[in-house]
Amino acid sequence: MIHRTDDAAQCALFEEPTRQTSSSKKRRPAGNAPKPVDFGLSAPSQLVKNYVLDTNVLLHDPASLERFKENHLCIPVDVLAELDKFKSEQTERGANARRVHRRLTEMFSCAGKVTQGVSNSFGGTVRMVIYDPASCPKDSELLNRFHRIFPDRERVDHRILAACLLLMQHNTAPVVLVTKDINMQLKARAVGIECQDYLNDKVDAREVSNYEVRRIEVDPNELQRFASSGAISLSDERVEGVSINEYVLLGAGEKQTIPARFSADGSFVRLNFPEVLKIQDGQALKPLNLGQRCLIDALLNPEISLVTCYGHAGTGKTLVAVAAGLHEMFNRRYTGITVSRPVVAMGEQLGFLPGSLDEKMRPWLQPIHDALDLLMRPDTPLGPRRKQQKAATNATPATVKKPYEMLMEQGILEIEALCYIRGRSIPNRFFILDEAQQLTPQEAKTIVTRMSRDSKLVMVGDPAQIDNPYVDSRSNGLVYTRNRLKDQPFTAHIALNRGERSELAEAGARLM
Repeated sequence: MIHRTDDAAQCALFEEPTRQTSSSKKRRPAGNAPKPVDFGLSAPSQLVKNYVLDTNVLLHDPASLERFKENHLCIPVDVLAELDKFKSEQTERGANARRVHRRLTEMFSCAGKVTQGVSNSFGGTVRMVIYDPASCPKDSELLNRFHRIFPDRERVDHRILAACLLLMQHNTAPVVLVTKDINMQLKARAVGIECQDYLNDKVDAREVSNYEVRRIEVDPNELQRFASSGAISLSDERVEGVSINEYVLLGAGEKQTIPARFSADGSFVRLNFPEVLKIQDGQALKPLNLGQRCLIDALLNPEISLVTCYGHAGTGKTLVAVAAGLHEMFNRRYTGITVSRPVVAMGEQLGFLPGSLDEKMRPWLQPIHDALDLLMRPDTPLGPRRKQQKAATNATPATVKKPYEMLMEQGILEIEALCYIRGRSIPNRFFILDEAQQLTPQEAKTIVTRMSRDSKLVMVGDPAQIDNPYVDSRSNGLVYTRNRLKDQPFTAHIALNRGERSELAEAGARLM
């Protein structure tokens, strides 16, 4: 029913301003083209800007229709045609396309308002804009030059750019194209169209590029008092800009430093974590640097239910998170642990690999299996094994299951695909989301809202390593979640900047 409604709305869009009988076509004098208002080219007023939305913006954030407040929002009719290609997909992108169709249908429910513009709750308007090459002004120098540069008039990108040029001719107010397509931005600037990226869900570049721990200078007496009592309060001027649960270094001189966490009550408190994370019948993990100590402190803090962590390859973010989850699970703080990572574009069908769901997901989740195998491997001494007497020559050796595989059979440990998380409620579990930078903000919101009472969500990733074409280092789900939930008393963020995998991996992360 949704598809038929959307198709009907799209048909009505073209039929309402251009519907004519064959007799009326004959009676109309030559050169008597429809008025510009019939195509949505003239804005209701010239006091505010005209923002033209590209398809990728609507697919990225369907709520973008409500983000431009008092300005005029223009949706080229060719965008509807592109959305129509995605609406049948059973993915997050398809769901967003259907959501946009439904919202536009609600806005344009009144007949005759499609190209004239309908008001929003902020005082602005939303309208459809039609680009019709047959009705364009023949003496337009802007369009003539544009068609010389980009002669393909049937390409959707070129039609949207041509619509922007028409809007510039019919309005004195500025016209701005909003798109996340870098190539589209370059084309727009080449023909003199003002162009912007969609910045509503983008974080400040400094939040992604700066991985250093903030340092706050104190005098030696204050540092000594903090070391003995485990807490200290400083003046408002000295803690300006420090977020709740942010990890800092309190320093008195070059060599005297103590790490601390800024608590919700406005004081700095000492980190509280064991010297080693002990895994039952497995290996013990010891933090190797300051960043890992801060991360373990946040992971073991029962008052923090969301931990976000940035770190380039080899910093140990995934291994430390899995070790902390196992440590907490064996101490019975949580009923189980769930580990997952997106299959680059979350929600893609997994039918390209043979076998069951677990077999299809195994290549994507192999890094998680590797971490579990390392941490839960029995602590046996290295060296040659003693020769054992051979059993009967025809005896078949029994298959020995790995410790984490037995936990998976009992349902205590889950390693699953994110594409099936929608609709779930996850109570009292330690949930680790690896490679969270591959998520869109909407996908990240879906996961955060799945967490029920007494659960902890740990999102780790590297904003610099993104394969998802719909996000970048400043607009992905990991940095979006950290930015929007910052300063909440139940969230903490840690940035790891020191690689521990190997010297080669550390040099590659810095220099390549």
